[in-house]
Amino acid sequence: PLVYMEDIGRHNAVDKIAGWMFLNKVTPEDKIFYTTGRLTTEMVIKTVQMRIPVLISRSGFTNEAVALARRAGLTLIGRAKGRRFIALSGEDRILFDVDDDAIPQDAVRDEGSDDQQSPQRAGAAGNSVPAGRDR
Repeated sequence: PLVYMEDIGRHNAVDKIAGWMFLNKVTPEDKIFYTTGRLTTEMVIKTVQMRIPVLISRSGFTNEAVALARRAGLTLIGRAKGRRFIALSGEDRILFDVDDDAIPQDAVRDEGSDDQQSPQRAGAAGNSVPAGRDR
């Protein structure tokens, strides 16, 4: 499911999502956390604590957040707008410009499957800019 939470404070919205996931027994391993806010260490910490593997924002980021995401093994994507983004951490887990037919079928989880081990078909059409550029 797509879950949208809004609050006057972005951290409160994140906490609402965490609470909703807990109450509804939603597993985080195959989820992506998208925010419109800046990627800070606090956002990285909350995402890691929630065990969500990917954090994406359309906004900028801090150097500290990028360093922490790398240490934690979190895939961090900033300035995601349209078909462009900056892969800041975990770029080795992102498939760029992939033809769906090139993805092995055993790596694709069928829609509605309960198999939590298989990744869903995912492709990213965008540009990866190493951290340190385009800030």
